[in-house]
Amino acid sequence: MFLYTLISMINYLVNIIVIVVIVQFVLSLLISFNVVNMHNNAVAAIWKALNAILEPLLRPIRKIMPDTGAIDFSPMVLIIGLNLLMILLSGIAASSAGI
Repeated sequence: MFLYTLISMINYLVNIIVIVVIVQFVLSLLISFNVVNMHNNAVAAIWKALNAILEPLLRPIRKIMPDTGAIDFSPMVLIIGLNLLMILLSGIAASSAGI
């Protein structure tokens, strides 16, 4: 039961990280297409906060991945990696429960 609870908590954290990655992606598109402006203090604060949260997770992925120019695939790799982690942890929980 403890393992299932622990994996559920990790699943919630993974879901939150995925949502933050998606929000950062959408905000970067809005900034790129000049829909929102970085001169707005609220936008700048949100952008800095999202980067502060995600940069420690994305930096190791960016070091490993080849340079693709203007397109950054590291958020997609992070989301796929987190989903694979959850599949692995769910399998471990199911095998320990005898299901």
